Amino acid sequence: MSRYTITVTRTACRHSDPDATIGYDRPLQTFFLQAFASSDGQDLELWLGTEYQEFETLAALRAAAVNQGFDFLPLASGTLHRVLDDHRGEAVRPVSETTVEDLLNNGAP
Repeated sequence: MSRYTITVTRTACRHSDPDATIGYDRPLQTFFLQAFASSDGQDLELWLGTEYQEFETLAALRAAAVNQGFDFLPLASGTLHRVLDDHRGEAVRPVSETTVEDLLNNGAP
């Protein structure tokens, strides 16, 4: 799992959390975003990417954040590249059983 500190902003009031976290979770195969922790650090106002393959692209993660009234752009290019490199190096793309069966049954001449 990768974790990088970024700034997430509430779009309605422009309040920001400079200690938000973005990253890629290999076991869940999803990008995630966490922001606006409670004062005791136990609860998060925004926590996206908790389900298996929930956000397979950063664009999907951003759309979900924007839909809930938050944004994480601009994202520093170094952070962007590191998160994408983590995804590229850790993502598991299992091939479905039907695809394997099709290749075995119809793929040979």
